[in-house]
Amino acid sequence: MAISKNEKYMVRKPIFEGGKKGGITGWQNPPMTYMCNGQVPGCNCYLAISWIWDVPNPNPVTLEHSHDYDEIVIHMGTDPDKPEDLGGEIEFVVDGESLTFNTTTALFVPKGMKHGPIIWKKCTRPHIQIAMVMGGGTLKDSAPGGRGMS
Repeated sequence: MAISKNEKYMVRKPIFEGGKKGGITGWQNPPMTYMCNGQVPGCNCYLAISWIWDVPNPNPVTLEHSHDYDEIVIHMGTDPDKPEDLGGEIEFVVDGESLTFNTTTALFVPKGMKHGPIIWKKCTRPHIQIAMVMGGGTLKDSAPGGRGMS
């Protein structure tokens, strides 16, 4: 089978970078990086995906920090019959305000805005955290002040 000229834009296998040294339980560490400049040259975004199957320890995994780029953070439930049910409860501090949710949630964090910690209150079913930094295509751009992606 011929290889497409656009195959270079596709990532089929993640790299595993970042995360907290010493390990974290209940949370995939390191996260799966599915898009960055190293995988797709010229891509100025960074996309990391982590499975959460229990309340992470230590909790919080991600501390307060900010980025030089806009970020979108998604916490996604995994029950196909109830896709809006997160399967947990999370407290996410944004600009000093505590936001608590138990549904599939997407959050836009403008560049420079402090966010974190992200604190799991409970986990009743595995769910997924997706963090995407737009404009910065490296791990350094994505997690300068936190212990994990967010």
